Amino acid sequence: MAGGKIKKEKPKAPSNHDQGGISFHKSKGQHILKNPLLVDSIVQKAGIKSTDVILEIGPGTGNLTKKLLEAGKEVIAVELDSRMVLELQRRFQGTPYSNRLKVTQTNILSLSVYYIELMLRNIPYQISSPLTFKLLFHPTSFRCAVIMYQREFAMRLVAQPGDNLYCRLSVNTQLYARVSHLLKVGKNNFRPPPKVDSSVVRIEPRKPQPQVNKKEWDGFLRVCFIRKNKTLGSIFRQKSVLLMLEKNFKTLQAVLASLNGSTGEAAGMDLDDQSMGMEDDDNEMDDDDDVEMDEGQGEEFKEKVMNVLKEGGFEEKRSSKLSQQEFLYLLSLFNKSGIHFS
Repeated sequence: MAGGKIKKEKPKAPSNHDQGGISFHKSKGQHILKNPLLVDSIVQKAGIKSTDVILEIGPGTGNLTKKLLEAGKEVIAVELDSRMVLELQRRFQGTPYSNRLKVTQTNILSLSVYYIELMLRNIPYQISSPLTFKLLFHPTSFRCAVIMYQREFAMRLVAQPGDNLYCRLSVNTQLYARVSHLLKVGKNNFRPPPKVDSSVVRIEPRKPQPQVNKKEWDGFLRVCFIRKNKTLGSIFRQKSVLLMLEKNFKTLQAVLASLNGSTGEAAGMDLDDQSMGMEDDDNEMDDDDDVEMDEGQGEEFKEKVMNVLKEGGFEEKRSSKLSQQEFLYLLSLFNKSGIHFS
């Protein structure tokens, strides 16, 4: 057109969300670690042996995978995204590493058991808790896991009594494993950058595993962390807590009576199948449930519960300050009195 100006299109700059033609999706937790110095540091801190079989979760395009193959015996890479699977296979095809890399396209939470010495990876926030406990209860024990979490979640795992982030997750994890913080990783070390910083944590399962009833232990902690900064005396006076414990108590008594040849029928165990410390935050109940037992209602059982707390000197103590050993001792006192949490 005469007199008209032709607008030139500017060439598009390469996207920070692409690598080798592959776009990454933040919604799926796809953040590729781009800093090679950090990759080297993580591998070094993992203490990999040349005989190690390594499980890598979410390998992406294989930046860390290559270092793991150089250091260990074999890498089992678990990746859900078919594009990444193809990229991994293409990247290592025809290399000396190809016969030592096994790529499995599946969701890590549904993966069957592998015999492994070590696990590594950056874990999407939405599966951090379930994956952590899947690893802790792994039927075939592994030497250690080196995992990158969102920073706040990582600090919950390593939190100690009195720390602001100390919670049920902290106590649960540290019962089954030794947990240590290795290094902080800023969000700008990733492509695309996530919204928050990350931290690398080392998890070493305790051997032998603690001899506790998992459901009983977790049910107990759920009650203790209803309000972690309230006194235990206040928590155990709440109506909902006392009703739940009294129901468990009566159910157990009925079962024992039945086993001892009593004519009374044993009530079935109608208890919740609760998962182990899956929530990141304290399991706080609604305000409507935060009421103490009415005067005269279940007074005898309430006194029984309070006597346990008084016997151990726990009535005025708070869960936010209790050590793991103190939790174990208090649970043993409750169980000794016939009071159970699952």
